[in-house]
Amino acid sequence: MSTVAFKQTWPLSIRHAKHPTFSPPQKTLSVTGMPTLFSMNQLCKFCDVELTSCSGTGTCVSNCSITSICTDRVEVCVSIWRKNETDLSLETLCHNPSKPLYGVMLDDYNSSTCVMKKKNTTSGMAEICSCRDVEECNDKVLFIPVVDPTPDDALLSVILVSLLPLLTMGVVVAGMFYWYRAYRQRVSQEWERSAKKRKTKAGGLDCDACAIMMDDDGSDSSSTHANHLNHNTEPLPIELDMLVGKGRFAQVYKAKLKQTTSDQFETVAVKIFPYEEYASWKNEKDIFSYMDLRHENIVHFLTAEERKVEKQYWLITAFHPRGNLQEHLTRHVISWEELQVLGLSLARGVAHLHSDRLLCGRPKVPIVHRDLKSSNILVKNDLTLCLCDFGLGLRLDSTLSVDDLANSGQVGTARYMAPEVLEARLNLENMESFKQTDIYSMALVLWEMTSRCEAVGEVKEYEPAYGSKVREHPCVESMKDSVLRDRGRPEIPDTWLRHKGLAQICGTIMECWDHDPEARLTALCVAERILELEDEMDKLSSRSSSAEKIPADQQVGDVSRQIVS
Repeated sequence: MSTVAFKQTWPLSIRHAKHPTFSPPQKTLSVTGMPTLFSMNQLCKFCDVELTSCSGTGTCVSNCSITSICTDRVEVCVSIWRKNETDLSLETLCHNPSKPLYGVMLDDYNSSTCVMKKKNTTSGMAEICSCRDVEECNDKVLFIPVVDPTPDDALLSVILVSLLPLLTMGVVVAGMFYWYRAYRQRVSQEWERSAKKRKTKAGGLDCDACAIMMDDDGSDSSSTHANHLNHNTEPLPIELDMLVGKGRFAQVYKAKLKQTTSDQFETVAVKIFPYEEYASWKNEKDIFSYMDLRHENIVHFLTAEERKVEKQYWLITAFHPRGNLQEHLTRHVISWEELQVLGLSLARGVAHLHSDRLLCGRPKVPIVHRDLKSSNILVKNDLTLCLCDFGLGLRLDSTLSVDDLANSGQVGTARYMAPEVLEARLNLENMESFKQTDIYSMALVLWEMTSRCEAVGEVKEYEPAYGSKVREHPCVESMKDSVLRDRGRPEIPDTWLRHKGLAQICGTIMECWDHDPEARLTALCVAERILELEDEMDKLSSRSSSAEKIPADQQVGDVSRQIVS
């Protein structure tokens, strides 16, 4: 070390200075050996490893006979105490704290006293202290004893550690009990309202949206068993029953989710993706996994699984035996009251998807479905609807760039694509434009429901939007001809407008499929209109026991003006 060489050339009187107030002259050595004036560096004890009588307790003096002026202003005084099988040693020196010493960094050098700390050095365990600002501060070292806790302290620690799990468990049990009481009360109130009018008010469930409610025949899975199984360690005990649907990317099966403690089972729906459709499965899984998606008009998601043995990806959801809306409309003519319930629940589901806040005000990421159609909507046992099939869903996260949105592509089913999607002129700068495409698709579904309502008069066989105007599975180009070139829309006959309620429904539909996306209504506005219509029709029916249709001599022109208004 350069310091050692330097101290050996210093006058002996300075090297051996012992007085605590000793202040050597401000000198240094020039190249020629002559002293020059300068500001004094740190003065430290500097001896190589020497045997010592320091026992490692209390305060000890180094007994080093060499005092050195550190060569660098940043250097500090250091003492190192070691103990081996045969002897005790102490080393004193100057050292730059920015560099490691025997493999460790000094961390207490700003102190004026040298307090020993145990360190694991490259030469074994040792106790090291460092200090500065006081001359020869490493001469006197201080060992801090390890204080064993008193018996009283030890007893108190044992008691606290023993009681902590019990206290924690008590708090958890009390919290679960409170949550359960609140949950049961909420479900009970919601069910009573639904049973009374077979409908619910707009706006969705509150922020702690409950799981899907059981229908009268118990066919809607409550998923209590599924939600409490460890899906990360083993697949759910599911037995596939029968194929109930088939799409572009997956097949849907009715299945039995077995209870582990009995022979009972829950009926669930299993959507099975082949291994090559991983991207579609993952996108839908990610959408479903978003907790704020949960809503009574969104199909209840249980879990997702990777079935490596079968080389398949599974999505498990609640099962609804009535099937999808397209199947329901094909088999059934619906009443005016059922049309209102179906339309309201559809609008509420889409409104919840599109909303950026929950009812409690907490922020929520809006989601667009991008493939709304009657076959992607399920009918529950209470004749409300829930949305499903989110394989093309998109979360409108604020972090998405225009490039991210552009890469989402021209997606959806051609028959239900909005004009701007068919024309590939979606405004990527405005995320609201994605929601407006869902509104257009929802309008076509509302039209399909209305066409099967007995209130229209003569009810024809079910046909999807645009019916026979296009092929059964039209391509994008043929839909461009109908929607863009001809500005066509599904027909709304004059007979539909003779019913006051239907006239207002038709007016809402026409606003939702407007060619200008900005002119379309929001899903929340549609839900509010249907609610207002229900209240209005309820008042009308209470004043008259006659049929819901307006007399035949009512002029269509008057009703048409109501649509515009």
